Amino acid sequence: MVIDSKAVLGKLVQTPRVAAVLAQTGVVQPYGPRRLARLASTVARWGTGPAGGYRSLATRFPDEVGLVDELGALTFGQVHRRTNALAHGLAARGIGAGDAVAVLCRNHRGFVEATVAAAKLGADVLYLNTAFAAPQIESVLKTAEPAALVHDEEFAPLLAGVDVDTRVVAWHDDPPADGTVTLESLIAAGDTGDLVVPEQQSRTVILTSGTTGTPKGASRSAGSLDAAASLLSVLPLRRRWSTHIAAPLFHTWGWAHFQLSLLLGSTLVLRRKFDPFDCLETVSIQGCDSLVVIPVMMQRILELPREVTRAFDLETVKAVAASGSALPGDLALRWMDTFGDTLYNIYGSTECAWATIAAPRDLRAAPGTAGRPPLGTVVRLYDDSGAPVPTGEVGRVFVGNSMLFEGYTGGGGKDTIDGLMATGDLGRFDADGRLFIEGRDDEMIVSGGENVFPQEVEDCLARHPDVVEAAAVGVDDPDFGQRLRAFVVLREGADADEESLQAHVKAHLARYKVPREVVVLPELPRNATGKVLKRELAHA
Repeated sequence: MVIDSKAVLGKLVQTPRVAAVLAQTGVVQPYGPRRLARLASTVARWGTGPAGGYRSLATRFPDEVGLVDELGALTFGQVHRRTNALAHGLAARGIGAGDAVAVLCRNHRGFVEATVAAAKLGADVLYLNTAFAAPQIESVLKTAEPAALVHDEEFAPLLAGVDVDTRVVAWHDDPPADGTVTLESLIAAGDTGDLVVPEQQSRTVILTSGTTGTPKGASRSAGSLDAAASLLSVLPLRRRWSTHIAAPLFHTWGWAHFQLSLLLGSTLVLRRKFDPFDCLETVSIQGCDSLVVIPVMMQRILELPREVTRAFDLETVKAVAASGSALPGDLALRWMDTFGDTLYNIYGSTECAWATIAAPRDLRAAPGTAGRPPLGTVVRLYDDSGAPVPTGEVGRVFVGNSMLFEGYTGGGGKDTIDGLMATGDLGRFDADGRLFIEGRDDEMIVSGGENVFPQEVEDCLARHPDVVEAAAVGVDDPDFGQRLRAFVVLREGADADEESLQAHVKAHLARYKVPREVVVLPELPRNATGKVLKRELAHA
């Protein structure tokens, strides 16, 4: 078969602006005709997802390190051969195109290799949240009916009630019991030769965070170059950088950077569990160029003793990419004052991916901003009747881009207006075109006839010198209809009380926004992606 490489690449890069972004990042290279033809053939046959991505990387950088975890380093060529062997091993157990493979793994090579091997078979991959309880896991898997389940040994007790034909242990600290099928055993016994191109490409199913109820699966096909260029138009990642993905890979934000690594040829630096000191040490020892986090990780790092953060100045890091929840209070300023102006805050959702990006200059000017829409993205605000709202006023956030999800696996989707999809958040634009998120559209309360947004009160409390973090929820009130109840975590040794915290809010916000109660907690309940579980606070 003759492959017109220019035609293939031309279809992937739809606009000159996308091509310009990819050239700036170093993705577009002056390859010779033979290598270009091989790369184009790989993309044409295998697509731009994990299967095609690692085949392409093995062609371009076979002997360069592509992944580092607690077990050591793997080259791109090794990952390609190992995932071939794993795919053959899974195929021998009946896994093929259209089947589902569920993955319950922390950040390590097993997560990556299970994903790539499934993609080479054309099997769909369902990522499970490592913080799920047994009933949630059982509920999701009962609906999904996966043909195989790849999991870390530590989660075995949670899977006792799960009925699945093929189980594979991805990570184990102790020698596995006799008869246990592991990734390494399948790889050791498998054929490293290339597979036949599957009849259909693998899809990815990422579960929503589940902060307000049962998590739902959001289905996605392989990422496009337009989608990557949208993020890279603001976030300055470059070809062959080393990136530490501290954010969970099963979450949209961690998974997005795994996808970007396929395009950029990034060396992935992974650690199974997040620890603030270990994170700084890992970035320093590995000389990482970028760091991918969720905001609560930034908070934990800044809580380290000052002599520790000074020792690890992150001098090699050129971009810190944060997403997953709002940056509370002045967290952005404290981070940049400590580690430099390399912070980028990305706002989005599982359903629409990234919608806006705040660069360091935006965060300096307005620390709480979610930023501006990147290349190829439209963000508009509408009121409850579907009419656009003017600048400065609060409305429902709707997004349009090439990354909108394909719908929930159980059916249904999000509200749409003019082809744009609702994120479920309320927001406002300032005069400079920066978006500010006021909170979820179901969190706003009406107290005494006034609209109150918990996010604004949370940010105010977080700026109190004694407060580490804060959350606020609406509760019923016989006189005002609803009122705010706030929850705070105090710094070690701090003695702020309810009255002083209420006075702080009163000094900075309108009287009707002052919470009637302020409860001190040792920590806020969070899910694995760092989002506060407000449904638990509402009943506290």
